[in-house]
Amino acid sequence: MIVVEDVTRTYGDFMAVDRVSFEIGRGEIVGLLGHNGAGKTTIMKMLTGYLEPSAGIIEIDGLDINRDRRAIQRKIGYLPENCPVYPEMAVIEYLDYSAALHGVPETQRAGRVREVIAKTDLTSKAAQPIDTLSRGFRQRVGVAQALLHRPDILILDEPTNGLDPSQVQHMRELITEAAQHATVILSTHILQEVQAVCDRVLIIRGGRKVVDERMEALRAAHRLLITVDAAPDQVEAALEGVLPVNNLEHLGAEDEGQYRNYALTLEGTANPRQCAPEVAQALLRNGCQLYGLQTEQRSLESVFIETAAQ
Repeated sequence: MIVVEDVTRTYGDFMAVDRVSFEIGRGEIVGLLGHNGAGKTTIMKMLTGYLEPSAGIIEIDGLDINRDRRAIQRKIGYLPENCPVYPEMAVIEYLDYSAALHGVPETQRAGRVREVIAKTDLTSKAAQPIDTLSRGFRQRVGVAQALLHRPDILILDEPTNGLDPSQVQHMRELITEAAQHATVILSTHILQEVQAVCDRVLIIRGGRKVVDERMEALRAAHRLLITVDAAPDQVEAALEGVLPVNNLEHLGAEDEGQYRNYALTLEGTANPRQCAPEVAQALLRNGCQLYGLQTEQRSLESVFIETAAQ
């Protein structure tokens, strides 16, 4: 669906995006993450044809961004950063105008406008001027215009910016629903939003891609967490020779030392879930009472911090 190959964007001597490559399949929801100035917005602007790459290839649905920009843009719904809208226009008036710009046939515009107003829960605000709306409702107007022409690709830059918790939940549902018919690229500083809706994460640092992983792989860690009633030397003895355990870390005790928590680091490609039965059997054979055994789960926040420190 989307192929980005060695894409670079420079501004004079400044390298905003440096040889970034990735592919996104139809129907994926991909989170694009990075600190301010990392190059996220530049990448999205190049995908939408608003900026030309200084070098590299961008193909969308088999079309080249340099030769077929207009055809590609007709396939894309885009919510830019800061949600630019015409504040003096009423919501319904602005959406009708946007539908015309998107090339929606005149006979279909009223129906499409009603459809996106309902999807974004703007019915009560439809007749109001946009400049009277709260920031959250303006954001919904921006998302509504991006959905008007039923795009194949939906690119959203900070879509939950300014939304209250109930509106955020509604936006999550809207993004998930949109992914049934479109590929979604979501850029946000709110990591919980990415964890809640995305299948995959791209992390950009200093203009370069540093992470490209599916969410389940990103969360996985090569450690087992155990809780036993044994001291470190007894646990070490019990696990000696058990492969692929290569390190034991004592995480502390609880209930006046009755229970002790440990982290077992496994060799690089080992699957913690598959190793768990062997670890449990070794502990029990050596007189350790086992009270807890689980695979460690990394948070997206911890992964993001790790990449920032590299």
